[in-house]
Amino acid sequence: MRQTTPEERIRREERLMKEGRRKYMVVLRTQLEQLAELSSMEEDQTTLDTALRLYRLVHTLKGSAPMFGFIRIGTIAEKLVRLWEWAQDKEQTVPKDISIKGEFQTALMGSSTLMQQLSMELDIYEQEYDLDEQQEQIVKHAPAIALGSRLLVIDDDEVLRSYLVRRFKIEGYEVDEANDVPNAQKLLREYTYDLILLDLMMHPQSGYELFEFVKEDPTLKWVPLVVLSGRSHIHDKVRCFYLGADDFITKPFQYEELSARIYSLLKRTKDFEQMAFRDPLTGVYNRRFFDHQIQVELQRVARYPASMSLVFIDIDRFKSINDTYGHHIGDLVLQGLAHLLQNHLRTTDMLARFGGEEFVIVLPGTSGPEAVRWIESVLEHARVGPVAQNEGQPFHITFSAGVCEWSKEMTVEEWIKYSDDAMYAAKQKGRNGVLLYSKGMSAVVAPELVPLKERRKTILIADDDRILRSILISKLQHLPVDFLEAVDGEDAYAILTKQPVDLCILDGLMPKLDGFEMLERMKEESSKPESLRILMLSGRSREEDLTRGLQLGVDTYMHKPFSMVELEVKVKQQLELT
Repeated sequence: MRQTTPEERIRREERLMKEGRRKYMVVLRTQLEQLAELSSMEEDQTTLDTALRLYRLVHTLKGSAPMFGFIRIGTIAEKLVRLWEWAQDKEQTVPKDISIKGEFQTALMGSSTLMQQLSMELDIYEQEYDLDEQQEQIVKHAPAIALGSRLLVIDDDEVLRSYLVRRFKIEGYEVDEANDVPNAQKLLREYTYDLILLDLMMHPQSGYELFEFVKEDPTLKWVPLVVLSGRSHIHDKVRCFYLGADDFITKPFQYEELSARIYSLLKRTKDFEQMAFRDPLTGVYNRRFFDHQIQVELQRVARYPASMSLVFIDIDRFKSINDTYGHHIGDLVLQGLAHLLQNHLRTTDMLARFGGEEFVIVLPGTSGPEAVRWIESVLEHARVGPVAQNEGQPFHITFSAGVCEWSKEMTVEEWIKYSDDAMYAAKQKGRNGVLLYSKGMSAVVAPELVPLKERRKTILIADDDRILRSILISKLQHLPVDFLEAVDGEDAYAILTKQPVDLCILDGLMPKLDGFEMLERMKEESSKPESLRILMLSGRSREEDLTRGLQLGVDTYMHKPFSMVELEVKVKQQLELT
């Protein structure tokens, strides 16, 4: 028979203790209820027998509670034992049914506060137990965060650095290491990281010299940065936080604490990314992320020249799907195509929903002809099987795609336009096909597909405060825009669903429908146009309001009172006005 190891015995004892604590808390709650019942006896029932029952209960608590780790309860019970010990002294000399009103009431008065403390302590222990349970669940799911994350450890202490690298790899992280600032900069140029751990006191260059490099690079400034330092001086901590550090940990530290802090940072970052950079319907990246990441990819190509292609995809006759079957079926089709595309991507490729039924895909290391062959194989999969089903009914689609290979002579706007031109040319050839961009291809586009002269932008100001609406229009009327006004949420909803609006300046609190409720209705009905931008105004600064707004499609958020200069800047940004 195999001998159990010391580690196995320790784990077994810990499991038994945890199970014992859980069961004992149930017993403890019952005992406290019995104490409360005995201490509320009528005066004619305050006999020695009642006092003895009270004494035995608190004596049991004194002995048992500490055995299960409830030290504070044991300490309070010990004080109660001293208050009721007189009952045991009288047990041999006084009949149990005789009234001992005076002594009983004196002991009871001294016990009142202690019994309240017992109940409060048990509540706290129960909450602590629940929190421990939640923590265990978090630890169980922590590997899911780790498996998708890459860390960079920068420290000139080889022993500590190698120890951290080993521990992080055991948890499932992908980890790189650097022993100085130049090596760290080289790695940061080559790879994408989810979190950076930076030792502050290194030689010959300190960690401070890396702050500027990280926080001024648009591709790195959002990466969480954790500072490790052997100095705990408040000046260092304050300086690091002002420079952009997300956390500061003083050496020596417990690895478990560092691991928990990293988990918390990564989870919060990934949750934010999900809200800010993901299309809520399809789960793929949104236009905001595409605009950011395309710059990252171009910087990488500039450093390490290689082919790269852009694919522009548009679902054929998508409007007829919405008109015939409804927007909920259209949403299922969009989700289905996104899933099909995602399943055929490499880890280095990037898929984003560009707007409406349009998707874009960036294919690093891929020439134009190679990209055409790849997207044609995906189109074949779309032709063969349905991309969505609803109540047993399959829905088939085709799409048109344009491909353009990157050239250093192009701007990003031109690259997107050429891919778009190739996609429109594919539609003009009969749809259901893929074309590689060639010069002059935009001339193939039929007249009905050429955009009309650009109309003036429209701003809807939805606020029940007439004076504020007037002030906003007065301050923004110099912009090349038209204004609409709504006095409540119902009015704003009717306008937004009946006519084109480019930007809605939306009050969070309004009669009939507040701003959040209006956005929820539009989300449920899929009636929010892709081109509509939302700037929400709110007199409240609660974090849950900000989170809720991001989930409902708010593009930017301002708290009342706000700066009109800042408002104008945000309006220009949302409308892309120069």
